Amino acid sequence: MIFNSLTFVVFFAVVLGAYWALRSWSARKNLLLVASYVFYGAWNPPFVLLLMLSTLIDYVAGARMAAETRPAARKTWLALSLIANLGLLGYFKYGNFLLENFQALLALGGITYVVPKLSIVLPVGISFYTFQTLSYSLDIYRGHLQPARSLRDFALYVTFFPQLVAGPIVRAVDFLPQMVRERTAQTGRLSWGLFLMTLGLFQKVVLADVLLSGAADKVFGFQGPLASLDAWAGVMAFSGQIFFDFAGYSTCAIGAALCFGFSMGDNFRAPYAAVGFSDFWRRWHISLSTFLRDYLYIPLGGNRAGLARALLNLLIVMFLGGLWHGAAWTFVAWGVVHGLCLVIERVLAAVFKPARWTDSLAVQVALGLVTFVVVSFAWVFFRVQDFGAAIRVLLALVGGLPIAGEAVLPMREIVQVALVIGGLLGAHWTLRHTTIEQFVSRTPRWALTGAWSLMLFTLILTQGNGNAFIYFQF
Repeated sequence: MIFNSLTFVVFFAVVLGAYWALRSWSARKNLLLVASYVFYGAWNPPFVLLLMLSTLIDYVAGARMAAETRPAARKTWLALSLIANLGLLGYFKYGNFLLENFQALLALGGITYVVPKLSIVLPVGISFYTFQTLSYSLDIYRGHLQPARSLRDFALYVTFFPQLVAGPIVRAVDFLPQMVRERTAQTGRLSWGLFLMTLGLFQKVVLADVLLSGAADKVFGFQGPLASLDAWAGVMAFSGQIFFDFAGYSTCAIGAALCFGFSMGDNFRAPYAAVGFSDFWRRWHISLSTFLRDYLYIPLGGNRAGLARALLNLLIVMFLGGLWHGAAWTFVAWGVVHGLCLVIERVLAAVFKPARWTDSLAVQVALGLVTFVVVSFAWVFFRVQDFGAAIRVLLALVGGLPIAGEAVLPMREIVQVALVIGGLLGAHWTLRHTTIEQFVSRTPRWALTGAWSLMLFTLILTQGNGNAFIYFQF
């Protein structure tokens, strides 16, 4: 079940109506839990059992860690949680990838061995809910969180359907306290939640799928040499598509949660207006970047052990961040590119101390455009299926192909991409130092009503579009 489907619209309306019709807070939570399992089971019912298993393991491990006073016993329960969760993630997501690379490694040594091909179906959202349950266990172990008193409450935290399959990655320390006190119906909160859902669907359906995906698919699906202009249009199209697709899902999730009275933090804050790569990762997929910072980068030593160690830690974190996105070396390459950019930025910042001239708006915009272009170059590795395709696109971007490339996009589509990306960059720079809530609060009511009506109208026009969200595969 996906947000941009009529099935979900009916499901959401029924659940929301029943939720606010119930008077008992306990009954409301029971309804949300059942609805969340139905939502997840609509994709592949047997994997609900896997979700329940992961929930039960971490609930028990968390309770036992909190009850134990012996350090060794606490570590044992934490190890159980880590092994169970990472083991399940490793098998389902990386099983075939590891076997294929083991075969390639043996081949380098002259050993011929054909590994069996495992028929593994990747459970949707496993990367997200695994990190969510891990944060629960790790926070209890570190003394930052008390375990959930109710298995029902913890299960609802893990399975809450608005953000279950593609985030944001919500931490128990933020979500569980919201289930202690009854959520109350507020007209303003409900209307804001519905507006965010409309905005998110507009980003996904209209901007990502209708206006940008076609150009990206044509360019990245073309097997021959590309014309430079077409390559740039395709890469820009995918840069916009990946943002509108993923930010659209996050916006829908935040809005849907708000309709039920729950709040979740922003997952995107105008990332294409970032000045530098550290700034980019403070704005892009915030729930993942903060997870990697708090549970990996800082435990590795962060920047407490000197510059050299900090640079190594950055590379390790981004390597694993790339691998988290998919079981392919192209995703690893994407992560390493970002890691190298962060390393170079950190070294330059250490050598050349920040100067007053860098505060100039013109300099900020120039550095922001450089950041956006490099980030877009890196998206090539994220989108392609193999390194050969990545090299072909990158060479076309810089005009380095040995023969003239072929034009695959009509000028109308190139102009369309340019207008959408120009609008995206303009919107991000407008929102760079503010939030969408603050921006909307300053917008005249007539303009807001007109924008909402326009988004709904375009969604109705494209109602036949039901493409899955890109991040469902992660």
